[in-house]
Amino acid sequence: MASPRLRKAARTDARFLGDMLVETYNWTPSRSITRIDALADPAVARYVEGWNRPGDAGTVAIDDAGSPIGACWYRMFPEHAPGSGFIAPGVPELTLGVAGVWRAQGIGRELLRAVVAQARRQGHSRLSLHVDRANFASKLYLAEGFVPVIRGDSSDVMVRILR
Repeated sequence: MASPRLRKAARTDARFLGDMLVETYNWTPSRSITRIDALADPAVARYVEGWNRPGDAGTVAIDDAGSPIGACWYRMFPEHAPGSGFIAPGVPELTLGVAGVWRAQGIGRELLRAVVAQARRQGHSRLSLHVDRANFASKLYLAEGFVPVIRGDSSDVMVRILR
């Protein structure tokens, strides 16, 4: 199997980003939140609603057939309506999702690195995210330079400084 190709996320990727958002919530086999239930929650839906507004950016991984298999993107949230990984105004919050059958193959790392580079090119100095410590992705984030800045009972808000 060839390595997936990466491309910039477009307005037409909104539905797929919603699928990947659901994947982020279903990171463990013991969870099976449906797309309808996940996106019915305004705190979840906000990560994809109105996708590709000013300040949004992301990358989509596609397989050999051209089908999307994963995505990483970021959005800005205002201080009066923060996301779960909010640390400060002007700091984009990152989301990463890879379709189940494609996990643990390095695709998440490729997507993450591409989005970090996008954010750097757009002049951002930091990226933030929220992750459950038991989620395997937390190890990826640590390995890629994210550090916990707010520790909850079972999850962290992490930040990556972009240099």
